[in-house]
Amino acid sequence: MIVAFLNQKGGVGKTTLALHLAGQWAREGRRVTVIDADPQGSALDWSAQRVREGLPRLFGVIGLARDTLHHEAPALAQGVDHVVIDGPPRVAALLCSALLAADLVLIPAQPSPFDGWASAEMLRLLAEARLFRPGLLARFVLNRCAARTVIARETRLALAGHEPAALAARIGQRVAFAEAARTGRLVCDLRPQGIAAREIAALTTEIGGLVS
Repeated sequence: MIVAFLNQKGGVGKTTLALHLAGQWAREGRRVTVIDADPQGSALDWSAQRVREGLPRLFGVIGLARDTLHHEAPALAQGVDHVVIDGPPRVAALLCSALLAADLVLIPAQPSPFDGWASAEMLRLLAEARLFRPGLLARFVLNRCAARTVIARETRLALAGHEPAALAARIGQRVAFAEAARTGRLVCDLRPQGIAAREIAALTTEIGGLVS
């Protein structure tokens, strides 16, 4: 199964979510490869930092920021249970290639009107990809949600009954994610029983129900 985190807007947490989904699956015994399709190479940087910190390798990270991704990703998926793509921002050809490679597209969005506007273009590209991949699944993932804010509640209501639908599991705005990114860790490495780790576990379980 190939899962891609995609959104043309930068800074919505694609890399964080991709790495944590891969890490949670790896901890559950799945064989996982992450494809870093972002020319900035943030997932590769995280992986290199993890090595420098002397931490165990949970999954492989491969740099593949080119528009032949949809031809190359299926071959990589042959040897693992899941491939997770960390997608690029604002690179149309590369993003379209990632859409064609994926079995499930997850669109991270923050509870903000600006993210809603940016996601409109992403939905247009998704509709185009479905002309070639009619069965392509897609879901929104609400990320960096501040608890009990009016805008977060309004965003959830706006996505209710929407296509693609939003996953029920949401990820909060938490310092633990920034600390994990800086140190080559996952939030479960830092605080295994913390709320951030529990949120990631819930998200992974819900995604697993879609890809099983």
